[in-house]
Amino acid sequence: MKKFFNYINSQVLVKAANLNMANISIKIIAGILISKFIAIYIGPHGMALIGNLRNFLRALQSLSISGLYKGVVKFVSQVKNDSVELTKTLSTVFYLGFFSSVFLGFLCYYNAEFINNILFTQNYNYVYIIEALAIVLPFYALNMFTFSIMNGFSKYKNLLLINIIGQILGILITLLLIREENIDGALIAIVITPALNLLITIVGIAFRRNLMTSVKITKVSLSVLNKLSPYMVMALVSAIALSIVMIMIRNYLIDKIGINSAGYWTAMTRVSDYYLMFFNSLVALYILPRFSEINSKLEFRKEVFSFYKTMMPAFLVLLFIIYLSRSILVNILFTEDFRAVEDLFGYQILGDIARVLSMVIAYQFLAKKMFTHFLILEIFLFVIMYFSSIYLIDEFGLKGAVMGHCLSYFMYLGIILLLFSSSLFGVISEEGIEDY
Repeated sequence: MKKFFNYINSQVLVKAANLNMANISIKIIAGILISKFIAIYIGPHGMALIGNLRNFLRALQSLSISGLYKGVVKFVSQVKNDSVELTKTLSTVFYLGFFSSVFLGFLCYYNAEFINNILFTQNYNYVYIIEALAIVLPFYALNMFTFSIMNGFSKYKNLLLINIIGQILGILITLLLIREENIDGALIAIVITPALNLLITIVGIAFRRNLMTSVKITKVSLSVLNKLSPYMVMALVSAIALSIVMIMIRNYLIDKIGINSAGYWTAMTRVSDYYLMFFNSLVALYILPRFSEINSKLEFRKEVFSFYKTMMPAFLVLLFIIYLSRSILVNILFTEDFRAVEDLFGYQILGDIARVLSMVIAYQFLAKKMFTHFLILEIFLFVIMYFSSIYLIDEFGLKGAVMGHCLSYFMYLGIILLLFSSSLFGVISEEGIEDY
Protein backbone atom coordinates (compact mmCIF):
# COMPACT_ATOMS: atom_id res chain seq x y z
CA MET A 1 0.00 0.00 0.00
CA LYS A 2 3.06 2.21 -0.15
CA LYS A 3 1.97 3.46 -3.57
CA PHE A 4 -1.33 4.62 -2.11
CA PHE A 5 0.30 6.66 0.65
CA ASN A 6 2.87 8.09 -1.77
CA TYR A 7 0.05 9.20 -4.04
CA ILE A 8 -1.88 10.66 -1.13
CA ASN A 9 1.17 12.56 0.12
CA SER A 10 2.32 13.80 -3.29
CA GLN A 11 -0.97 14.59 -4.98
CA VAL A 12 -4.17 14.00 -3.06
CA LEU A 13 -3.25 15.89 0.10
CA VAL A 14 -1.98 18.83 -1.91
CA LYS A 15 -5.30 19.14 -3.69
CA ALA A 16 -7.64 17.68 -1.13
CA ALA A 17 -6.21 19.46 1.89
CA ASN A 18 -6.09 22.78 0.06
CA LEU A 19 -9.37 22.48 -1.80
CA ASN A 20 -11.65 19.57 -1.02
CA MET A 21 -11.06 19.10 2.68
CA ALA A 22 -11.26 22.80 3.45
CA ASN A 23 -14.37 23.18 1.33
CA ILE A 24 -15.99 20.04 2.72
CA SER A 25 -15.21 21.07 6.29
CA ILE A 26 -16.98 24.37 5.70
CA LYS A 27 -19.90 22.55 4.08
CA ILE A 28 -20.26 20.29 7.09
CA ILE A 29 -20.09 23.20 9.53
CA ALA A 30 -22.62 25.06 7.39
CA GLY A 31 -24.87 22.01 7.28
CA ILE A 32 -24.73 21.58 11.05
CA LEU A 33 -25.59 25.23 11.69
CA ILE A 34 -28.39 25.24 9.13
CA SER A 35 -29.81 21.94 10.46
CA LYS A 36 -29.82 23.36 13.96
CA PHE A 37 -31.60 26.54 12.88
CA ILE A 38 -34.17 24.54 10.92
CA ALA A 39 -34.78 22.32 13.97
CA ILE A 40 -35.15 25.32 16.32
CA TYR A 41 -37.15 27.73 14.15
CA ILE A 42 -39.12 25.39 11.89
CA GLY A 43 -39.23 21.80 13.13
CA PRO A 44 -39.58 18.35 11.52
CA HIS A 45 -42.27 19.38 9.03
CA GLY A 46 -39.99 22.11 7.69
CA MET A 47 -37.14 19.62 7.36
CA ALA A 48 -39.35 17.48 5.11
CA LEU A 49 -40.41 20.37 2.85
CA ILE A 50 -36.84 21.65 2.61
CA GLY A 51 -35.68 18.13 1.71
CA ASN A 52 -38.08 17.98 -1.24
CA LEU A 53 -36.98 21.38 -2.53
CA ARG A 54 -33.30 20.44 -2.21
CA ASN A 55 -33.83 17.22 -4.16
CA PHE A 56 -35.78 19.02 -6.86
CA LEU A 57 -33.14 21.74 -7.10
CA ARG A 58 -30.36 19.15 -7.41
CA ALA A 59 -32.14 17.43 -10.30
CA LEU A 60 -32.92 20.75 -11.97
CA GLN A 61 -29.36 22.00 -11.60
CA SER A 62 -27.99 18.84 -13.22
CA LEU A 63 -30.46 19.24 -16.08
CA SER A 64 -29.62 22.92 -16.49
CA ILE A 65 -25.96 22.14 -17.14
CA SER A 66 -26.87 18.85 -18.85
CA GLY A 67 -24.74 16.90 -16.39
CA LEU A 68 -21.62 18.42 -17.92
CA TYR A 69 -19.62 19.53 -14.87
CA LYS A 70 -17.28 16.54 -14.46
CA GLY A 71 -16.87 16.10 -18.19
CA VAL A 72 -15.97 19.76 -18.64
CA VAL A 73 -13.37 19.66 -15.88
CA LYS A 74 -11.73 16.63 -17.48
CA PHE A 75 -11.74 17.91 -21.07
CA VAL A 76 -10.66 21.45 -20.22
CA SER A 77 -7.69 20.02 -18.33
CA GLN A 78 -6.82 17.92 -21.41
CA VAL A 79 -7.10 20.64 -24.06
CA LYS A 80 -6.15 23.75 -22.10
CA ASN A 81 -2.96 24.15 -24.18
CA ASP A 82 -4.76 23.64 -27.49
CA SER A 83 -6.55 26.91 -28.29
CA VAL A 84 -8.68 25.43 -31.08
CA GLU A 85 -10.02 22.51 -29.04
CA LEU A 86 -10.38 24.70 -25.96
CA THR A 87 -12.52 27.17 -27.90
CA LYS A 88 -14.73 24.35 -29.19
CA THR A 89 -15.12 22.86 -25.72
CA LEU A 90 -15.94 26.13 -23.97
CA SER A 91 -18.33 27.27 -26.69
CA THR A 92 -20.21 23.97 -26.83
CA VAL A 93 -20.61 23.70 -23.08
CA PHE A 94 -21.56 27.34 -22.55
CA TYR A 95 -24.31 27.47 -25.16
CA LEU A 96 -25.66 24.04 -24.31
CA GLY A 97 -25.89 25.01 -20.64
CA PHE A 98 -27.31 28.44 -21.44
CA PHE A 99 -30.13 27.23 -23.68
CA SER A 100 -30.89 24.25 -21.41
CA SER A 101 -31.17 26.43 -18.31
CA VAL A 102 -33.31 29.08 -20.03
CA PHE A 103 -35.64 26.41 -21.43
CA LEU A 104 -35.96 24.72 -18.03
CA GLY A 105 -36.49 28.11 -16.41
CA PHE A 106 -39.48 28.78 -18.66
CA LEU A 107 -40.91 25.31 -17.98
CA CYS A 108 -40.63 25.76 -14.22
CA TYR A 109 -42.03 29.29 -14.21
CA TYR A 110 -45.13 28.44 -16.20
CA ASN A 111 -45.72 25.16 -14.33
CA ALA A 112 -44.92 26.48 -10.87
CA GLU A 113 -48.27 25.54 -9.35
CA PHE A 114 -48.05 21.97 -10.64
CA ILE A 115 -44.51 21.61 -9.25
CA ASN A 116 -45.60 23.14 -5.95
CA ASN A 117 -48.32 20.50 -5.56
CA ILE A 118 -45.78 17.71 -6.11
CA LEU A 119 -43.10 19.08 -3.79
CA PHE A 120 -45.22 20.62 -1.05
CA THR A 121 -48.69 19.11 -1.64
CA GLN A 122 -51.76 21.32 -1.95
CA ASN A 123 -51.58 22.17 1.76
CA TYR A 124 -48.67 24.55 1.17
CA ASN A 125 -48.48 27.37 -1.35
CA TYR A 126 -44.89 28.13 -2.30
CA VAL A 127 -45.48 28.86 -5.96
CA TYR A 128 -43.41 32.02 -5.67
CA ILE A 129 -40.42 29.90 -4.55
CA ILE A 130 -40.63 27.82 -7.74
CA GLU A 131 -40.97 30.99 -9.83
CA ALA A 132 -37.90 32.50 -8.14
CA LEU A 133 -36.00 29.27 -8.78
CA ALA A 134 -36.92 29.43 -12.47
CA ILE A 135 -35.56 32.99 -12.72
CA VAL A 136 -32.20 32.28 -11.07
CA LEU A 137 -31.59 28.93 -12.80
CA PRO A 138 -29.55 30.39 -15.71
CA PHE A 139 -27.31 32.14 -13.16
CA TYR A 140 -26.59 28.80 -11.53
CA ALA A 141 -25.66 27.28 -14.91
CA LEU A 142 -23.32 30.18 -15.63
CA ASN A 143 -21.72 29.79 -12.21
CA MET A 144 -21.06 26.09 -12.80
CA PHE A 145 -19.64 26.86 -16.25
CA THR A 146 -17.09 29.36 -14.93
CA PHE A 147 -16.34 27.14 -11.95
CA SER A 148 -15.63 24.10 -14.13
CA ILE A 149 -13.24 26.16 -16.29
CA MET A 150 -11.22 27.16 -13.26
CA ASN A 151 -11.23 23.59 -12.02
CA GLY A 152 -10.06 22.35 -15.41
CA PHE A 153 -7.21 24.85 -15.34
CA SER A 154 -6.27 23.56 -11.86
CA LYS A 155 -6.81 26.95 -10.24
CA TYR A 156 -7.07 25.32 -6.85
CA LYS A 157 -6.22 28.39 -4.76
CA ASN A 158 -8.84 30.47 -6.56
CA LEU A 159 -11.38 27.69 -6.18
CA LEU A 160 -10.61 27.37 -2.50
CA LEU A 161 -11.08 31.09 -1.93
CA ILE A 162 -14.31 31.16 -3.93
CA ASN A 163 -15.65 28.13 -2.06
CA ILE A 164 -14.83 29.56 1.34
CA ILE A 165 -16.34 32.98 0.60
CA GLY A 166 -19.38 31.42 -1.06
CA GLN A 167 -20.00 29.03 1.81
CA ILE A 168 -19.65 31.75 4.44
CA LEU A 169 -21.95 34.08 2.51
CA GLY A 170 -24.45 31.26 2.07
CA ILE A 171 -24.39 30.41 5.78
CA LEU A 172 -24.97 34.01 6.85
CA ILE A 173 -27.82 34.57 4.40
CA THR A 174 -29.49 31.24 5.19
CA LEU A 175 -29.32 31.62 8.97
CA LEU A 176 -30.63 35.18 8.79
CA LEU A 177 -33.53 34.22 6.54
CA ILE A 178 -34.46 31.20 8.67
CA ARG A 179 -34.45 33.29 11.84
CA GLU A 180 -36.52 36.09 10.31
CA GLU A 181 -38.85 34.20 7.96
CA ASN A 182 -38.81 30.60 9.25
CA ILE A 183 -39.78 28.07 6.56
CA ASP A 184 -40.19 30.74 3.87
CA GLY A 185 -36.71 32.05 4.64
CA ALA A 186 -35.17 28.59 4.44
CA LEU A 187 -36.78 27.89 1.06
CA ILE A 188 -35.74 31.29 -0.32
CA ALA A 189 -32.17 30.72 0.85
CA ILE A 190 -31.99 27.34 -0.93
CA VAL A 191 -33.04 29.02 -4.16
CA ILE A 192 -30.96 32.20 -4.15
CA THR A 193 -27.68 31.08 -2.54
CA PRO A 194 -26.30 29.23 -5.61
CA ALA A 195 -27.09 32.25 -7.78
CA LEU A 196 -25.35 34.65 -5.38
CA ASN A 197 -22.22 32.52 -5.62
CA LEU A 198 -22.01 33.59 -9.26
CA LEU A 199 -20.93 37.07 -8.17
CA ILE A 200 -17.97 35.62 -6.29
CA THR A 201 -17.06 33.26 -9.13
CA ILE A 202 -17.11 36.09 -11.66
CA VAL A 203 -14.60 37.99 -9.53
CA GLY A 204 -12.45 34.88 -9.38
CA ILE A 205 -12.44 34.41 -13.14
CA ALA A 206 -12.05 38.11 -13.93
CA PHE A 207 -8.33 37.60 -14.42
CA ARG A 208 -9.02 35.11 -17.20
CA ARG A 209 -11.23 37.35 -19.31
CA ASN A 210 -9.48 36.08 -22.43
CA LEU A 211 -11.28 32.77 -21.95
CA MET A 212 -14.67 34.40 -22.35
CA THR A 213 -13.64 35.77 -25.76
CA SER A 214 -13.17 32.15 -26.81
CA VAL A 215 -16.87 31.46 -26.33
CA LYS A 216 -18.47 31.78 -29.77
CA ILE A 217 -21.68 30.22 -31.02
CA THR A 218 -20.02 29.48 -34.36
CA LYS A 219 -17.53 27.23 -32.57
CA VAL A 220 -20.14 24.90 -31.09
CA SER A 221 -18.98 21.40 -31.99
CA LEU A 222 -20.97 18.18 -32.23
CA SER A 223 -17.77 16.16 -31.84
CA VAL A 224 -17.14 17.75 -28.44
CA LEU A 225 -20.75 17.09 -27.47
CA ASN A 226 -20.34 13.47 -28.54
CA LYS A 227 -17.25 13.08 -26.33
CA LEU A 228 -19.05 14.62 -23.38
CA SER A 229 -22.31 12.70 -23.88
CA PRO A 230 -21.40 9.63 -21.73
CA TYR A 231 -20.62 11.92 -18.78
CA MET A 232 -23.84 13.81 -19.41
CA VAL A 233 -25.99 10.69 -19.42
CA MET A 234 -24.36 9.22 -16.30
CA ALA A 235 -24.57 12.43 -14.31
CA LEU A 236 -28.17 13.05 -15.35
CA VAL A 237 -29.36 9.53 -14.55
CA SER A 238 -27.66 9.52 -11.12
CA ALA A 239 -28.74 13.02 -10.09
CA ILE A 240 -32.26 12.97 -11.47
CA ALA A 241 -33.19 9.38 -10.58
CA LEU A 242 -31.94 9.67 -7.00
CA SER A 243 -33.67 13.01 -6.49
CA ILE A 244 -36.97 11.71 -7.86
CA VAL A 245 -36.81 8.57 -5.71
CA MET A 246 -36.06 10.63 -2.59
CA ILE A 247 -39.02 12.94 -3.28
CA MET A 248 -41.34 9.97 -3.93
CA ILE A 249 -40.29 8.18 -0.72
CA ARG A 250 -40.63 11.38 1.30
CA ASN A 251 -44.09 12.09 -0.15
CA TYR A 252 -45.14 8.52 0.64
CA LEU A 253 -44.00 8.99 4.24
CA ILE A 254 -46.01 12.21 4.43
CA ASP A 255 -49.16 10.50 3.13
CA LYS A 256 -48.73 7.25 5.05
CA ILE A 257 -47.35 8.34 8.44
CA GLY A 258 -47.20 12.13 8.54
CA ILE A 259 -45.00 15.05 7.59
CA ASN A 260 -43.01 14.94 10.84
CA SER A 261 -41.89 11.38 10.08
CA ALA A 262 -40.71 12.53 6.67
CA GLY A 263 -38.75 15.24 8.46
CA TYR A 264 -37.07 12.66 10.72
CA TRP A 265 -36.02 10.61 7.69
CA THR A 266 -34.71 13.74 5.95
CA ALA A 267 -32.70 14.61 9.05
CA MET A 268 -31.13 11.14 9.02
CA THR A 269 -30.14 11.44 5.36
CA ARG A 270 -28.52 14.81 6.13
CA VAL A 271 -26.39 13.24 8.87
CA SER A 272 -25.40 10.50 6.42
CA ASP A 273 -24.39 13.10 3.84
CA TYR A 274 -22.12 14.81 6.37
CA TYR A 275 -19.99 11.78 7.26
CA LEU A 276 -19.88 10.48 3.67
CA MET A 277 -18.51 13.75 2.28
CA PHE A 278 -14.91 13.16 3.32
CA PHE A 279 -14.85 9.57 2.16
CA ASN A 280 -16.49 10.34 -1.20
CA SER A 281 -13.97 13.10 -1.81
CA LEU A 282 -10.97 10.90 -1.11
CA VAL A 283 -12.30 8.04 -3.22
CA ALA A 284 -12.99 10.35 -6.16
CA LEU A 285 -9.50 11.87 -5.96
CA TYR A 286 -7.60 8.60 -5.68
CA ILE A 287 -9.67 5.68 -6.99
CA LEU A 288 -10.84 7.06 -10.36
CA PRO A 289 -7.44 8.29 -11.62
CA ARG A 290 -5.72 5.17 -10.24
CA PHE A 291 -8.21 2.79 -11.87
CA SER A 292 -7.74 4.62 -15.17
CA GLU A 293 -4.07 3.59 -15.08
CA ILE A 294 -4.72 -0.09 -14.30
CA ASN A 295 -4.22 -2.51 -17.19
CA SER A 296 -4.56 -5.91 -15.51
CA LYS A 297 -6.97 -7.82 -13.29
CA LEU A 298 -4.20 -8.43 -10.78
CA GLU A 299 -3.54 -4.69 -10.37
CA PHE A 300 -7.27 -4.04 -10.03
CA ARG A 301 -7.59 -6.70 -7.32
CA LYS A 302 -4.61 -5.34 -5.41
CA GLU A 303 -5.87 -1.76 -5.49
CA VAL A 304 -9.40 -2.65 -4.35
CA PHE A 305 -8.31 -4.83 -1.43
CA SER A 306 -5.47 -2.49 -0.46
CA PHE A 307 -7.92 0.40 -0.31
CA TYR A 308 -10.30 -1.69 1.78
CA LYS A 309 -7.55 -2.70 4.19
CA THR A 310 -6.26 0.84 4.54
CA MET A 311 -9.39 3.02 4.55
CA MET A 312 -12.31 0.83 5.58
CA PRO A 313 -11.14 0.07 9.16
CA ALA A 314 -10.93 3.81 9.92
CA PHE A 315 -14.29 4.39 8.25
CA LEU A 316 -15.92 1.56 10.22
CA VAL A 317 -14.51 2.89 13.49
CA LEU A 318 -15.89 6.34 12.64
CA LEU A 319 -19.34 4.90 11.92
CA PHE A 320 -19.27 2.84 15.13
CA ILE A 321 -18.48 5.98 17.13
CA ILE A 322 -21.27 7.84 15.32
CA TYR A 323 -23.72 5.05 16.15
CA LEU A 324 -22.76 5.03 19.84
CA SER A 325 -22.96 8.85 19.92
CA ARG A 326 -26.27 9.10 18.08
CA SER A 327 -28.11 10.54 21.07
CA ILE A 328 -25.49 13.28 21.50
CA LEU A 329 -25.49 13.97 17.75
CA VAL A 330 -29.25 14.45 17.70
CA ASN A 331 -28.89 16.99 20.54
CA ILE A 332 -26.11 18.83 18.70
CA LEU A 333 -27.60 18.80 15.22
CA PHE A 334 -31.31 19.07 16.00
CA THR A 335 -33.61 19.38 19.03
CA GLU A 336 -35.66 17.12 21.30
CA ASP A 337 -38.40 17.16 18.67
CA PHE A 338 -36.09 15.03 16.49
CA ARG A 339 -35.48 12.30 19.09
CA ALA A 340 -37.09 9.73 16.78
CA VAL A 341 -34.07 10.06 14.45
CA GLU A 342 -32.01 7.98 16.92
CA ASP A 343 -33.86 4.82 15.88
CA LEU A 344 -32.86 5.31 12.23
CA PHE A 345 -29.05 5.30 12.62
CA GLY A 346 -28.52 1.52 12.59
CA TYR A 347 -29.95 0.63 9.18
CA GLN A 348 -28.74 3.90 7.64
CA ILE A 349 -25.14 3.20 8.69
CA LEU A 350 -25.29 -0.42 7.49
CA GLY A 351 -26.59 0.76 4.13
CA ASP A 352 -23.85 3.37 3.90
CA ILE A 353 -21.19 0.70 4.56
CA ALA A 354 -22.51 -1.33 1.63
CA ARG A 355 -22.71 1.87 -0.40
CA VAL A 356 -19.04 2.70 0.17
CA LEU A 357 -17.86 -0.89 -0.44
CA SER A 358 -19.72 -1.01 -3.76
CA MET A 359 -18.74 2.53 -4.76
CA VAL A 360 -15.02 1.71 -4.66
CA ILE A 361 -15.48 -1.17 -7.12
CA ALA A 362 -18.09 0.65 -9.21
CA TYR A 363 -15.58 3.40 -10.05
CA GLN A 364 -14.13 0.83 -12.45
CA PHE A 365 -17.20 1.44 -14.65
CA LEU A 366 -16.16 5.07 -15.04
CA ALA A 367 -12.43 4.42 -15.32
CA LYS A 368 -12.91 1.85 -18.09
CA LYS A 369 -15.84 3.69 -19.69
CA MET A 370 -18.30 0.85 -19.02
CA PHE A 371 -21.15 3.32 -19.33
CA THR A 372 -23.93 0.83 -20.16
CA HIS A 373 -23.16 -1.31 -17.10
CA PHE A 374 -23.12 1.80 -14.94
CA LEU A 375 -26.49 3.06 -16.17
CA ILE A 376 -28.26 -0.29 -15.89
CA LEU A 377 -27.02 -0.78 -12.33
CA GLU A 378 -27.90 2.79 -11.29
CA ILE A 379 -31.44 2.41 -12.60
CA PHE A 380 -31.74 -0.98 -10.88
CA LEU A 381 -30.53 0.54 -7.60
CA PHE A 382 -33.08 3.35 -7.61
CA VAL A 383 -35.98 1.12 -8.65
CA ILE A 384 -35.18 -1.36 -5.88
CA MET A 385 -34.69 1.49 -3.40
CA TYR A 386 -38.12 2.92 -4.11
CA PHE A 387 -40.15 -0.30 -4.08
CA SER A 388 -38.32 -1.84 -1.11
CA SER A 389 -38.74 1.38 0.88
CA ILE A 390 -42.47 1.57 0.11
CA TYR A 391 -43.01 -2.08 1.08
CA LEU A 392 -40.95 -1.80 4.28
CA ILE A 393 -42.63 1.48 5.28
CA ASP A 394 -45.98 -0.32 5.04
CA GLU A 395 -44.61 -3.13 7.22
CA PHE A 396 -42.43 -1.29 9.76
CA GLY A 397 -43.39 2.38 9.56
CA LEU A 398 -40.73 5.10 9.52
CA LYS A 399 -37.87 2.66 10.08
CA GLY A 400 -38.82 0.98 6.79
CA ALA A 401 -37.37 3.94 4.87
CA VAL A 402 -33.84 3.32 6.17
CA MET A 403 -34.35 -0.44 5.91
CA GLY A 404 -35.09 0.05 2.22
CA HIS A 405 -31.89 2.10 1.87
CA CYS A 406 -29.92 -0.69 3.56
CA LEU A 407 -31.48 -3.51 1.53
CA SER A 408 -31.05 -1.77 -1.84
CA TYR A 409 -27.35 -1.02 -1.31
CA PHE A 410 -26.58 -4.56 -0.12
CA MET A 411 -28.29 -5.91 -3.24
CA TYR A 412 -26.30 -3.41 -5.33
CA LEU A 413 -23.07 -4.55 -3.65
CA GLY A 414 -23.95 -8.19 -4.33
CA ILE A 415 -24.42 -7.53 -8.04
CA ILE A 416 -21.18 -5.52 -8.21
CA LEU A 417 -19.29 -8.40 -6.59
CA LEU A 418 -20.83 -10.87 -9.06
CA LEU A 419 -19.88 -8.73 -12.05
CA PHE A 420 -16.28 -8.41 -10.88
CA SER A 421 -16.02 -11.83 -9.20
CA SER A 422 -13.41 -13.17 -11.63
CA SER A 423 -11.23 -10.07 -11.18
CA LEU A 424 -11.60 -9.99 -7.39
CA PHE A 425 -11.80 -13.66 -6.38
CA GLY A 426 -11.06 -15.84 -9.41
CA VAL A 427 -7.85 -17.50 -10.51
CA ILE A 428 -5.97 -14.99 -12.65
CA SER A 429 -4.25 -16.41 -15.72
CA GLU A 430 -1.18 -14.96 -17.39
CA GLU A 431 -3.51 -13.08 -19.73
CA GLY A 432 -5.26 -11.54 -16.75
CA ILE A 433 -1.93 -10.42 -15.33
CA GLU A 434 -0.86 -8.73 -18.54
CA ASP A 435 -4.05 -7.25 -19.87
CA TYR A 436 -7.32 -5.92 -18.48
